[in-house]
Amino acid sequence: MNASNVLNKSQEKTLSAPSGWVMLGVVVAMFIGSIALLVISIKLMTGNQVVDGLWFLLFSVLGLVAASISCNGFFTLQPNEGRVLVLFGDYRGTVRNSGFHWVNPFYTKSRVSLRSRNFNSDKLKVNDKRGNPIEIGAVVVWRVNDSAQASFDVQDFESYVSVQSESAVRHIASRYAYDHADDEEEVTLQSSNDEVLLAMKVELQERLSKAGVEVEEARITHLAYAPEIAQAMLRRQQAEAVIAARRKIVHGAVSMVEMALLELSAKNVIQFDDERKAAMVSNLLVVLCGEAEVTPVVNTGTLYH
Repeated sequence: MNASNVLNKSQEKTLSAPSGWVMLGVVVAMFIGSIALLVISIKLMTGNQVVDGLWFLLFSVLGLVAASISCNGFFTLQPNEGRVLVLFGDYRGTVRNSGFHWVNPFYTKSRVSLRSRNFNSDKLKVNDKRGNPIEIGAVVVWRVNDSAQASFDVQDFESYVSVQSESAVRHIASRYAYDHADDEEEVTLQSSNDEVLLAMKVELQERLSKAGVEVEEARITHLAYAPEIAQAMLRRQQAEAVIAARRKIVHGAVSMVEMALLELSAKNVIQFDDERKAAMVSNLLVVLCGEAEVTPVVNTGTLYH
C-alpha cells in the first residue's frame, strides 16, 4: 500500500452526543422567553417607550432565530444505526448510541444503517476452470463496520457492494472446476463446498474492506451447467457413475474369486490345474459381474464334459 492510499483512507471516530431531552427543555424555554419579550416590546412601543420596545423586539427576534436553528440539532437513532457528522466539509465523528440526541445544529448528519444486510446476486454465467460454461448465484451477508469509509471512500457503498460481490463470485467460479474429472483430490465448486465458500468470503472481504464493509457470510445459492451443455454433461456424469460402479464390481468379484480359489486349495477340497482354474474364474466372473440373473447349468458328467 502506497502513501497516497494511506492518506486517502478514512477512519471512523466515535462521537458521544448529549441527550436531546435537556436541550429540548432549553429550546422550549428559549421560544417561551422570546415570545414573552415580543409581548413586552409591543406593550412598550404602544406606551410610547419606542427605544426600549425596539431593544426587547431585537432580543425577541434573536431568541426566536436561535431557538429555530437549535431545533436542527435534534435527531434520533434506533439500535444498529449511526449518524455521520460533518461540519463544513470536516468529518467530526459518528454517533452510534441509540436514543434522542442533540448536536451542533450546523452539523450535516447522514444516517448509516449498521444492520446486517443480504445481497442476492443474479444467476451469473461464467466459464469454470476447465472452460465449461456454468451458472452460479450467491448470497452475501454484510454490514457496515466503518461508517467513515462507507461514506467518504466510495461513491455509493451499496452499489459498490453489489458490483464487487458479483465480480468476486465470477472470479471464484473461474478458479475452480464445476466437478471432479480425473483428479479426485481436486477442489471443485460442487463437492468442496467449505473450501470454496471460505475462499469466496476471503476475496469478498478483501474487496469490500475498502468501503468499510464486513462480510459475515457467503453462500452459493445456485450452481448448474449452462443449458447448452447441461445434457451433454449429464450423460458424462452418468457414464462416469457407471464406470465407477463397474470398477467396484470387478474389484469385488476378483477378490471373491481369489478367496474362493485359496479356500478350496487350502482345504484340499479339489485340486485345480490351470485349465480348471481358468474355467472356474471365467464362470465366477460371469456370475458376479453380470447384470442379468444367471441360470445355473448342472453338469452330470465329468468336469470336461
